[in-house]
Amino acid sequence: MSVPERVRLAVDALDVAPDDRLLEFGCGPGVSVELVCARLGPGGFVAAIDRSATATARTLARVWSCVAAGRAVVCRTAFTAAGLASCGLASAPYDKIFSINVNLYWTGPATAELALARSLLAPGGRLYAFYEAAGGRTAEIAARVAETFRAGGFAPTVTTDGVLCVSGI
Repeated sequence: MSVPERVRLAVDALDVAPDDRLLEFGCGPGVSVELVCARLGPGGFVAAIDRSATATARTLARVWSCVAAGRAVVCRTAFTAAGLASCGLASAPYDKIFSINVNLYWTGPATAELALARSLLAPGGRLYAFYEAAGGRTAEIAARVAETFRAGGFAPTVTTDGVLCVSGI
């Protein structure tokens, strides 16, 4: 399967270090998780969650060797404290939490999810929201997501180098 350009650009923007601990919610078929796994060393870890059984099955099939090596966990759940706890993923800290094309941050306040992300991030950790930078809505989505991050206590940074990235600490 080819890697969509937005996914490659998003994973590049994460600047994954070999020992990073990452959490992706809304992992879809696991293309980004596969790219992240390839960059992790023996001390690195990625957790991938999605509410879809089909998505998590595809992700698991794609990154099975990383799971078998103890560097990845794939779980069908929502991005909630209870959901993460049910998968054994509530033990922070994560260096990076990210999502790609998940509309959560620009369609509503995402208050609970932002508080959860903050509680899971390591000191100096960063939250990332990536969106395909195409069409006439890029500026609108960037503004909405940045405002949602601000309201949730994050200091957002917006970049649009092929993919819209709103990140915050």
